[in-house]
Amino acid sequence: MGMLQEFRAFAMRGNVIDLAVGVIIGGAFGKIVSSLVADVVMPLVGLLVGGVNFSHLAITLKDAAGDHPAVLLSYGKFIQASVDFVIIAFAIFIAIKAINQLKKKEEAAPAPAPAPSAEEKLLTEIRDLLKKS
Repeated sequence: MGMLQEFRAFAMRGNVIDLAVGVIIGGAFGKIVSSLVADVVMPLVGLLVGGVNFSHLAITLKDAAGDHPAVLLSYGKFIQASVDFVIIAFAIFIAIKAINQLKKKEEAAPAPAPAPSAEEKLLTEIRDLLKKS
């Protein structure tokens, strides 16, 4: 089998495609959560703590000199990214919890009784005939 055919067989397996879809949806979900945190949550938190804009919180390590910009330690952006992470982690936790509950319900449902084999059917017929006579 040629390398191209091997790669095609690998890429078309269900797990790889599912993973690709998950990564794409995860990236889009991450953007939505980042926007939610930056544009909705953090302004409200900033308002509650006295009108602080977290994205501008920084410590100046070295002032700007000539053409060189100032060196900043932007801890406000780190706080914002941390809140992003907590929200995404919580959303994933809720999704996994819901999936696990669905799996438990499937496992708890009794499996249907297996159909009797041909031998069992024949023995049942013989038993019924013997009972009649």
